[in-house]
Amino acid sequence: MKNILMIAYHFPPVRVSSGIQRTLKFANYLLDHDWKALVLTVDPRAYDNISSDQVHEIPSEVVVKRAFALDTARHLSLKGRYLGWMALPDRWVSWCFGGVYSGLALIKRYRPKVLWSTYPIATAHVLGLILHRISGIPWIADFRDSMTEDGYPTNPLQRKFYLWIERQTVKHCSRAVFTTPGAIRMYAERYPEIPLSRWALIPNGYDEENFARAERSEAYLNALDHKTGQKILLHSGILYPSERDPTQFFMALAELQQAGILEPSGFKVILRATGHDDLYRQFIRKFGLENLVFLEPNVGYETALAEMLSVDGLLVFQASNCNHQIPAKIYEYLRAKRPILALTDPQGDTASVLRAAGITTIVPLDDQVAIAGLLRDFVTDTQGLKDVIASEATIAEHSRQSRTRLLVKLLDDVA
Repeated sequence: MKNILMIAYHFPPVRVSSGIQRTLKFANYLLDHDWKALVLTVDPRAYDNISSDQVHEIPSEVVVKRAFALDTARHLSLKGRYLGWMALPDRWVSWCFGGVYSGLALIKRYRPKVLWSTYPIATAHVLGLILHRISGIPWIADFRDSMTEDGYPTNPLQRKFYLWIERQTVKHCSRAVFTTPGAIRMYAERYPEIPLSRWALIPNGYDEENFARAERSEAYLNALDHKTGQKILLHSGILYPSERDPTQFFMALAELQQAGILEPSGFKVILRATGHDDLYRQFIRKFGLENLVFLEPNVGYETALAEMLSVDGLLVFQASNCNHQIPAKIYEYLRAKRPILALTDPQGDTASVLRAAGITTIVPLDDQVAIAGLLRDFVTDTQGLKDVIASEATIAEHSRQSRTRLLVKLLDDVA
C-alpha cells in the first residue's frame, strides 16, 4: 500500500449536503487501488453542525487525525464580534497550528507518497503548501470551487489573502485538480505561465453503495407506500439567492396557479435545506404559493437520496454567472433516475453534462416564460418528460468508483 495524506476540513461527522462526499469516497475506494488515505481534518468542535450518519463509512484501514482547530466566530469572539485578521484566510485559520504539527507527525510515521488538500476551506491549501515546502512531498491541490472570481471574496483584505494562497498553490503544486472544464479554462487564462499539464479534471460523482442503502431504507419504502396522484418536484440542498435565484421560478408557479394549471391537490414543490428559508418564505407569501411550495429542513444523507429516488422530478437552479460550475447533486440526480428540470444557462457546464446524458429539459434560470412552459409540460406530461432518463452506461461513468480511477492515475503519475 502506498500512502496519501489527504487534508480536508469536510469529513464526518460534519453535516453538510455534499462537501464531505469527495474526500470520504476517495478514502474508501483508493483502498481498491493499493493506496491508503491518511486524513488530516479538524476536531469536531470546529464544525457548526455534526451528525454521525456517515461516520460508519470511514474504513477501519484509513488513518484519521483530527487536529486542534477552532471556529473564530464561535470560539474566539466577544459577544459575537472579533477582529477581522483573526479569520484570515477563513474562520478556521487556527487549524494551521494543530494541522502542521499533526501533519508532520503523520508524514514522519507513514511516509506518504503524495499530499492532497481540498478547497473550499482556504486553510486546507495553506496546510498543503506548508507541509509540501517542509517535506518536499509532491502535492495535489483539489479545487472543488474556484478560490477567487471577479468580486469574490468581497472583503478586500480576505481577497488579497485568497489571491496569494491561490498563486502559491498553483505555483508549487504538482497538479491542480478541478471539477469542471470551465474552471480549468478560467485558471489557465488567469495563470498563463503555468504549464497546461498541471491542470487536471476530476468531476464530482455519486456513490452506488449509498444509493443501494437508500433504496432499501425505511424512508424510501414509506414514500412509495404513501404515493398519491400528486406530482412532486424537489430541489435538494442550498439555494443561493444570487447564484441560484428562484425568483423567476416562483413567478412561473404563480402564473400557472392563477391559470388553474397547478393545484395543491395535484402538484407540490419541496425545497429541502435551502440555507435561506427566511428569505424564500417571504417570496412564497408574496406570490401566494403557500399551498404549493414547502420549505423542509436538513435530513441525513441517505434520507436525502431516498427522497430523490421517490419524487416525480428533480430541480436544478444555476445562474449564468456560474457557467463554469456544476452542482455536485447533478450526478446524484442522474443516478436517481428521475426527470430533471434544469433551470440553467444552456451554454454552461451544467447544461453540457445534462445534454451529454440525453437530458434536454433545460431552460434559462431568468426566463419566466420558458420556466412556465417547462413546468406545464411536466404537469401534463405532454412531452413525455417522465421518460427522459440517462442510460445505465452514462450513469455509471459518473460513479465515485469511476472518479477514483481518475485520481489513481493522477497519484501514480505524481508519485
